Amino acid sequence: MNGATALKDKFLAPYAGYNKERFRQDLMAGLTVMTVAFPLSMAFAIASGVKPEQGLFTAIIGGGIIAALSGSRVQIGGPTGAFVIITYSVLQSYGLNGLFLCTMMAGAMLCVMGLAKMGSIIRFIPYPVSRAFTKGIAVLILSSQIKNFFGLNVVKMPVDFVGKIQVLAHHLDGIQWPTVALGVASVAFMALWPKRLARFVPGTMVGLICATVVVAMFGLHDRWQIATIGEFSGRFPALQLPGADWATIKELVQPAFTIALLVAMQALLCAVVTDGLLDERHDSNKELVGQGVANLVGPLFGCIPVTGAVARSVINVRSGARSPVSGITHSLLLLAVMLSAAPLVSYIPLSALSAVLVLAAYRMVSWKQFLRLPRWPFSDSSVFLATFALTVLTNLTLAVEVGVVLAALLMVKRISETSMITAVDEATETEGSQHSLVGKEVPKGVLIFRVFGAFFFGVVDKLDTELKRAKQEPEVLILRVRKVLAMDATGLQALEDLHLKLKRKGKHLILSAPHTQPLAVMINSGFIDRLGEENVCANIGASLARAREILGLPPVKDVTETQEALHAEKMKIEAVRQELSAAVARANQMLGKPDETGPGSTPPKS
Repeated sequence: MNGATALKDKFLAPYAGYNKERFRQDLMAGLTVMTVAFPLSMAFAIASGVKPEQGLFTAIIGGGIIAALSGSRVQIGGPTGAFVIITYSVLQSYGLNGLFLCTMMAGAMLCVMGLAKMGSIIRFIPYPVSRAFTKGIAVLILSSQIKNFFGLNVVKMPVDFVGKIQVLAHHLDGIQWPTVALGVASVAFMALWPKRLARFVPGTMVGLICATVVVAMFGLHDRWQIATIGEFSGRFPALQLPGADWATIKELVQPAFTIALLVAMQALLCAVVTDGLLDERHDSNKELVGQGVANLVGPLFGCIPVTGAVARSVINVRSGARSPVSGITHSLLLLAVMLSAAPLVSYIPLSALSAVLVLAAYRMVSWKQFLRLPRWPFSDSSVFLATFALTVLTNLTLAVEVGVVLAALLMVKRISETSMITAVDEATETEGSQHSLVGKEVPKGVLIFRVFGAFFFGVVDKLDTELKRAKQEPEVLILRVRKVLAMDATGLQALEDLHLKLKRKGKHLILSAPHTQPLAVMINSGFIDRLGEENVCANIGASLARAREILGLPPVKDVTETQEALHAEKMKIEAVRQELSAAVARANQMLGKPDETGPGSTPPKS
């Protein structure tokens, strides 16, 4: 019961304080976003190799589900440029049924990610990797639009970039110049559309309407062979379960993972951007589950992969949206337009739709990014260029897999750079009094190292290097691990190997002040039992005392204890001195002599 109540409260939270004014703002924002989503949805669908209406289905059904279940109140879902290449690739290899099945598998993966609370992890994919994907996909989108933009008569386009360019080069003699003229005019119109008017209606929608009207009124499809969308079904799709067999499912695991990762990356990026505009925080795990449900349900109605669209979500916020109502409104209005304007949609010229994608891809590329690469660290620039090259020249699935591996390696490199292992003595001590070596005696044959940072596999080599640099075989090695906050299996294995190496030579290992997480790892693995609990000490003083015990040396009083003893002796001497002064004063008084002693005077010598 409590779980159901919590779920209900979580679902209704975006509607807290909802009123008529906010409802009106959401309706207007939904209308504005619909005008942006309509041309983009069809353009991305055609670029992906499916029918334009399937792009609208995706924005209507997938977008509505995302708006209702998203971890962000104002996210707009729909088909985006990130999926054009992977969708086209899966479609060419496995057909429409395979694409739907692959999308549903990706949806299931996203639900698992969200339920496993992996939302915060995915957000940490390094900037060079995520940006390289975006730039590479933009280049691929631009290459995929050459055919329609120039009116080339190519029956089937290759999936890979190089093959696509080769085929297009062979057909350059078939350029349709009226089509090119319409495409250039559409790009110019959309790019130059005044920003003050774009707040109310986007230039892409106006440009698409104008191009369609011109083609329909003057019969340019027949007169100048300007290609149009053609047959367009305005009917709502029926429920249909895609067929599946185990062999196909196994083959689709990789592209499904690619789609799931791209959905997660773009949706969470979109949520972060809108958070900045609204000064709030989204629920990343709820976001992944919402995206997963949308991609699970959508293919049952003919939808392609769907995710949060950054540009559309930003427009939604700037148009006054403050709740999921705007996203749901955007989906309902798209449905109304699709059902009512189906006969007119068939006249939309493909070159005008290509113009929409050319502008979108150009804005995705942001060429200034490449000019900043020389200022980046060399490792970041290398990862960016490698991921970008793989995205463009191979396939997106391989690029995502390699990109994730590169991201992990980059993270390990960063952690290893911040982790340090250094030898410590009284001269290099930086710790506070309890953990300080100052005033403490380090017995001969004892070597002390301080480990700082995470004890992962990237740090193991540093430990070996520092031990070799010491150029001595200590009888007792003390590792001060108080500032090691995390340890993985490889770091644990390094400690195991070090312990065994020392043990074989009759040497000893002591751990000083281990932190909670590393200590739990060592206890659970049984390492503490093998090392001996007596060799795990609370501070450096206890560690040195244990080292003296191992070496058979007598214990040394702690400096603090010695100082306290000296202070006590001084207090006793001062008390005796004061008593003696008082006695001398009384004797002088009895003898009738003036009192020459005071509280601070020294008694006379006898």
